[in-house]
Amino acid sequence: MITFNISQWRAWAPGLQTTAAWQRWSQTGQAFEPSDQAPDVSFLPAMQRRRLSHLARMAFAVGWPLADGRQDLPLVFVSRHGETPRTFDILSDLANQEPLSPTQFSLSVHNAIIGLWSIMRAETSEMTALAAAGDGFEQGVLEAAGLLHDGAPAVLLIIAEEQPPAAYRDWVEDVPFAYALGLLLTPGDQWTLSLGEGPGPATAGEPHALSWLRSLLTEHTTCTHTWKSRTWTWQHKP
Repeated sequence: MITFNISQWRAWAPGLQTTAAWQRWSQTGQAFEPSDQAPDVSFLPAMQRRRLSHLARMAFAVGWPLADGRQDLPLVFVSRHGETPRTFDILSDLANQEPLSPTQFSLSVHNAIIGLWSIMRAETSEMTALAAAGDGFEQGVLEAAGLLHDGAPAVLLIIAEEQPPAAYRDWVEDVPFAYALGLLLTPGDQWTLSLGEGPGPATAGEPHALSWLRSLLTEHTTCTHTWKSRTWTWQHKP
């Protein structure tokens, strides 16, 4: 069992950017539709924005405000699928025997987003990019809790997924729409996360990170998530 506080959060999905909008979503069960809408990253200079993919824009949109005014802030970035559209474009170029773009390749690797984050914020703290399976959210929290245990006063956790290209959608079923969630974790005992074995309650059809956010906004004190033989239990002190 690990303990921690969540001092701030921020989320993005098509049509939902403000806390008030997410509060309404948590109460109404609004369904998301696939959309090409891009997050607002106008806080970055235009030349820097040009390098950001849709996935990177989501991560920056939720993470940048949480990091505002903080220096030496470790970052844990979690994405199960990563830069799938960039990778698909590279594979398409290979199949068509077209020249490959070194820039496109360098920005397709899983730690590209934290590399861009480090450059644009001149940040040299510990940064980790995780590609976990269906419980990547919890794996990211474990990594962040380890950094808190090592003495970090706060850790930024970002979970982001982009809807895959159409060619992959028969195999990638856990990203029905693009979304990102950012959490600022600090030491404390406001939250506990524990791991058990065996089957648990059925998981909701929406992405787990957003199911967790719905639980938070509706003031539930307990949330569970099962992936294969692992059942995670979140508990929140009211």
